Amino acid sequence: MKLVFAGTPEVAVPALDALIASGRHEVAGVVTRPDAPAGRGRRVVASPVAERAREAGIEVLQPARPREPAFLDRLREIGPDCCPVVAYGALLPKPALDIPRHGWVNLHFSLLPAWRGAAPVQHALLAGDDVTGATTFRIEEGLDSGPTYGVITEEIRPKDTSGDLLTRLALAGAGLLLATMDGIEDGSLRAVPQPAEGVTTAPKLTVEDAAVDWSAPALRIDRQVRACTPAPGAWTTFRGERLKLRQVTPAPDLDGLAPGEPAVGKRAVHVGTGSHAVELEWVQPPGKKPMRAADWARGARVTSADRLGG
Repeated sequence: MKLVFAGTPEVAVPALDALIASGRHEVAGVVTRPDAPAGRGRRVVASPVAERAREAGIEVLQPARPREPAFLDRLREIGPDCCPVVAYGALLPKPALDIPRHGWVNLHFSLLPAWRGAAPVQHALLAGDDVTGATTFRIEEGLDSGPTYGVITEEIRPKDTSGDLLTRLALAGAGLLLATMDGIEDGSLRAVPQPAEGVTTAPKLTVEDAAVDWSAPALRIDRQVRACTPAPGAWTTFRGERLKLRQVTPAPDLDGLAPGEPAVGKRAVHVGTGSHAVELEWVQPPGKKPMRAADWARGARVTSADRLGG
């Protein structure tokens, strides 16, 4: 089939690579978000998908909004049979959805109808799910509500961050998306409506969502830090400044610390929560690189009189 791929971040690149390498489908164009400022210097850069497409000699379309007439006209000129999508990052209007005869097929990183929305992996971790996965479905005007083609499952490991899990799902999901394109082309796949039961939503996590409340139970804090790593980045405050939290581990055998109270040992730093303590593994002070919490505590001369989280 002739395809136009839509995607933006690094997590979409494995799927694009799989489609390019398949030899069965022609990737005639790529739709991605416009170049944007990134990094500390706020230098304007292309998305990872745009960079990969240009390396492969594929036309790149970067509409500010996918309802722009010029974009819709160019898409009609290309005439794709199907438009596979991975984390494109913009809502597709009906005029765009109607152009390819097999529609737009999204690779979504959850077991639909669970965790519809922008942050399915983060919410699966926050909820303490044991298993997640990826689903391919045909996009319609509702939020991730279209009929599904295929699914894969992935175990959530005890130490998984959202970055870890997304990396595995991106690689496994690339194969699922390619198999879906193959099945649509040869007629062996038919989309099946999603069940009405079991719908949950996964809105994007904000910086405010990533602020740790030390009065919460240790298990909740562990899930929050893992869900918010690498983005938007879990954090607390220490002596009036923001301290990023890269990894914590529940310490159920250690009680007696008040919420936010630190206990500094030679090789470990523990902090009280609403239940038992957690051990701080990695932290990132303002303007510095991530470091072992014990090294940070020694340098900052943390005492039991200090409090995390104000």
